[in-house]
Amino acid sequence: MRIKYGIVGCGAIGGFYGSKLAFSGKEVHFLLHRDYEFVCENGLQVDSCDGSFHLDHVNAYAKAADMPKCDVVLVGLKSVNNGLLGQLLPPLLHEKSVVILIQNGIGLEEDLQQVFPKLQIAAGLAFICSAKTAPGVVSHQCYGSINIGNYSVEDMPLLTTVIEDFRSAGITTNQVEYHEARWKKAVWNMPFNGMTVALNTQTDLLLGNPSTRQLIFDQMMEVVEAAKSLGVAHVDKAFAENMMETTDAMVPYSPSMKLDFDFHRPMEIDYLYTRPIHEAAKVGCAMPKLQMLEALLRFIAQNY
Repeated sequence: MRIKYGIVGCGAIGGFYGSKLAFSGKEVHFLLHRDYEFVCENGLQVDSCDGSFHLDHVNAYAKAADMPKCDVVLVGLKSVNNGLLGQLLPPLLHEKSVVILIQNGIGLEEDLQQVFPKLQIAAGLAFICSAKTAPGVVSHQCYGSINIGNYSVEDMPLLTTVIEDFRSAGITTNQVEYHEARWKKAVWNMPFNGMTVALNTQTDLLLGNPSTRQLIFDQMMEVVEAAKSLGVAHVDKAFAENMMETTDAMVPYSPSMKLDFDFHRPMEIDYLYTRPIHEAAKVGCAMPKLQMLEALLRFIAQNY
């Protein structure tokens, strides 16, 4: 089965995974905004710790209406722009299309399903350090795996082929239980994204200081307890400890929210903080340290 891929959001995430698929010979169509003319003339460049490469010819489009119908659409937009999906997705979809949201947060798939009740949706949970550093250029610093969690996909052979395509492109990919995948990603995202903004720092310095290291771990354990309270399996203390060790081994890193703050872009507070805190509260689980962090981020977003 040969899959036709569409990429919506060609930045650090969509640009990286879409380019990897295209470089491996898959048919990939990219929806671009500000970079459209540059990419048409110069292609896409991925500077990667696993080996850099360049795409000379890119199926690039400035408008969703100009794109072909795709079997699988990978959404790499920041979640603050998800309100645009109601307009961006329909031209790309046929009746059996699958949309994979490679985004951070809790509740993303549920909200998209309300807009498109019959749409097949999955979650893409990327474990990667990457950033868009210039027009048409993605810098991949370390890691790069992605887990796929099925939210409402009925066409399992198609999802299996997607996983095989990612693997053939050199991307470590596994299918995991949806809720487990989303909350495991939150174990890392909720502490590190917000703390790097609140303290204007990077991951290595947070873990290098005993006080903030303990605070990060305490925040991770709030996410673990929230997941347990919601009945999510396999999100435990051992996983949080592994995330600490994994981050120790990272290059000094500014997460996506820190980059958004640095470049004066809206921060993804709603899906990264407000929604999971609300979901936990519904089952009687408080997240006080993360609730305080959310309040700090709301203040920063309004005043800086």
